[in-house]
Amino acid sequence: MIYLDNAATTRPKPPGVAEAMTAAMMSWGNCGRGAHEEALASARAVFSVREQMARLLGCPRADHVCFTPNSTQALNIAISGLLGPGDHVISTDLEHNSVLRPLYRLRQQGAAVDFVPADRRGQIDYDDFERLLRPDTKAVVCTHASNLTGDMVDIGRVGEFCCAHGLLFILDASQTAGVFPIDMEQQHIDVVCFTGHKSLLGPQGTGGLCIREGVDIRPFAVGGTGVQSYLETQPMEYPTRLEAGTLNSHGLAGLGAALEFLEKIGIDAIRAHETALAHRFYETVRQIPGVTVYGDHSKAERAPVVALNIGDYESGEVADELAERFGIATRPGAHCAPRMHRALGTTGQGAVRFSWSYFNTEEETDAAADAVRILATED
Repeated sequence: MIYLDNAATTRPKPPGVAEAMTAAMMSWGNCGRGAHEEALASARAVFSVREQMARLLGCPRADHVCFTPNSTQALNIAISGLLGPGDHVISTDLEHNSVLRPLYRLRQQGAAVDFVPADRRGQIDYDDFERLLRPDTKAVVCTHASNLTGDMVDIGRVGEFCCAHGLLFILDASQTAGVFPIDMEQQHIDVVCFTGHKSLLGPQGTGGLCIREGVDIRPFAVGGTGVQSYLETQPMEYPTRLEAGTLNSHGLAGLGAALEFLEKIGIDAIRAHETALAHRFYETVRQIPGVTVYGDHSKAERAPVVALNIGDYESGEVADELAERFGIATRPGAHCAPRMHRALGTTGQGAVRFSWSYFNTEEETDAAADAVRILATED
């Protein structure tokens, strides 16, 4: 199988990830739930992962890295814990449902939400942020890169806009953390939400949010913490404030091993490899008659994603052919990005998404392009 569905979850994982998880399961106790050596070993290792994530994302305080099962929960925590009725929020048409649905629910509760529109190529006009600004605007919530087209948002520019107007900036880094540089301080980001199983190359069931000092997020869930047990409310210190219940420390052990791999190889080298493969594929398929490629591929900085359609074929049919005849794994359909599909004009057809990771090769990329050419030239 040629696996080109890495925007959904990366596969394979780096050497050491599975081994770290197995070792944790065989030897660790419950993080923060005891003073014996097995519990302390878990707590030390989990804090080490906090430090790794803080370094990667430019978060000044490791204790402001809070873990969740995924970026969807992290985004729900940030959005519901910082915003409420009477607030106005600006977002974009590039968003995944993990941003859209919490915002729509917030709107039902009495908040106002506006979206910077995307054009037919999936691009946004940054002047629209100023146009949508209102006296009651409290935050911008947006993605770093479209999971559908790979197009990037200039988060430095968005961060400057938020800083200039005293707005909170909540970033969905699901597709970029681990590949693209993110610095919370330099880019004026208040909260970065991440998932462990995509470009961070870790296991599923891991994720979290990094929080700037001074940002107070209301607890999303309350319960056991292992500390301050006589309080009737959730303790307010980070990370305990947002980590009710037992952490997935075994998964975080795997994430820590993946982060060690990223630090060893370097995210610049990883990004260069993935970008080169995606561009190689794009340069071939864009010339095939009957193939439509989405997004703006004239920009050098973009996530390693190429979304396309072949003629009028439904994207699911194309993905099935790629899998069954050629052994190529892709992702068809709507990709949880309904506003982007409306902008691209692909709500009915969906799109076939090819996405790369560090472990893909030129040979796999060329084989995928050849398969697209064969399907496009068949009657």
